[in-house]
Amino acid sequence: MSATANPLAELLAEKGVLLADGATGTNLFAMGLESGEAPEMWLESHPDRITKLHQDFVDAGADIILTNSFGGTRHRLKLHHAQDRVFDLNRKAAEIARAVADAAPRKVIVGGSVGPTGELLVPLGAMTYDEAVDAFREQIEGLKAGGIDIVWIETMSAADEIRAAAEAATKCGMAFVYTGSFDTAGKTMMGLHPKDIHGVARDIGDGPFAVGANCGVGASDILSSLLDMTGADPEAVVVVKGNCGIPEFRGAEIHYSGTPPLMADYARLAVDAGARIIGGCCGTSCEHLAAMREAIDGHRKAARPTIETIVERIGPMKNTRAAAEGDAPARSRGRRRG
Repeated sequence: MSATANPLAELLAEKGVLLADGATGTNLFAMGLESGEAPEMWLESHPDRITKLHQDFVDAGADIILTNSFGGTRHRLKLHHAQDRVFDLNRKAAEIARAVADAAPRKVIVGGSVGPTGELLVPLGAMTYDEAVDAFREQIEGLKAGGIDIVWIETMSAADEIRAAAEAATKCGMAFVYTGSFDTAGKTMMGLHPKDIHGVARDIGDGPFAVGANCGVGASDILSSLLDMTGADPEAVVVVKGNCGIPEFRGAEIHYSGTPPLMADYARLAVDAGARIIGGCCGTSCEHLAAMREAIDGHRKAARPTIETIVERIGPMKNTRAAAEGDAPARSRGRRRG
C-alpha cells in the first residue's frame, strides 16, 4: 500500500475508521433526475442540487464525499453529446464537492469518482489499454484542477481497466483508491475474485492507498467479499461501500430492502470484518448514512464475523458461490453507481 502522504491517509490515521457517502443516482432520481439522463449534465443545469446532495451527506456525518463524475470519461459523455467537455465537467464536479467540503466544520475528503468507460478492452473489445489510460487521464486532469484530494476508481469489473485508471491517476500525480463490483457469483463480471483485488495495481506508482468493493447485489454479499479481501491482506486499507440491502423490482421501479437499522448493523459488521472505510452505494439515503455514522461512532470492534453471522443479522446472500455454475444474473457494464 502507498505510504505517500495524502489528506485521506492523514484523516484515516486520526480517526481509525472513516464513513464514506451514500448513493448518487438513487438520491438524484429522488430530486428529479430522469431515467436516461446523465447526472453529470446536472453539474451545469442544476448545480444547486448537486451541492445539496454533497451537503446532505456531510450533514449525515460523511468523512468522504465523491464527486458527481462517475460517467465522466469521453466514452460515457459521448452518449450525451458532451465528449468535448470532459475537462470542464469534471472540474465543475470537483469544484462543487470541494466547496462543500471546505465549508464543513470538520475535515471532509473529496474523492474524484472515476467509473468504467463502458467499453471492453482488447482483446475482448476495440479499446486499447493506451486509449483507456488517455481517456481516464483526461477525466482526472479535470478532477485534479477542481481540487479533489484523491482519485476514487469505482464499480470496476476488469483488472486491465483498473490498471489503466490507476496509471492515469499516477500520470496526473494523484494518489488513488479502487473498488470492484463483485456482483457475479462472488466475482466481478470479468472474473476478478475479491481476494485478488490487492495485487491488481500494486506495481503502478506507489500502489493504491486503499482497495475494496462497492455496489454489487446486496449488503450480505459485499460483507462476504470484505471477508475475502481482509483475509487475503489483513494490513491493507479496505473499503466497503455496499448497496442498501437487496434491490427488488416493484413494477417498473427498483426498491432497496435496507432500513437504517439494517445498514447500521452492516456498518458494525464491516468494522468487525476489518474495513477501514465504510459507506453505502445504491439505495443508501442520508437517513441510512446517519444511522451508519452513529453505529460506527458507538461501536467497539468485536470478533471477526462468519458468513453465518452475516446472514443471520443482515439477511440471505443474493449470489452464492454455487451460482458460478452458470445461473448468475447478467449484468450491464454501463450501470451507474448509486
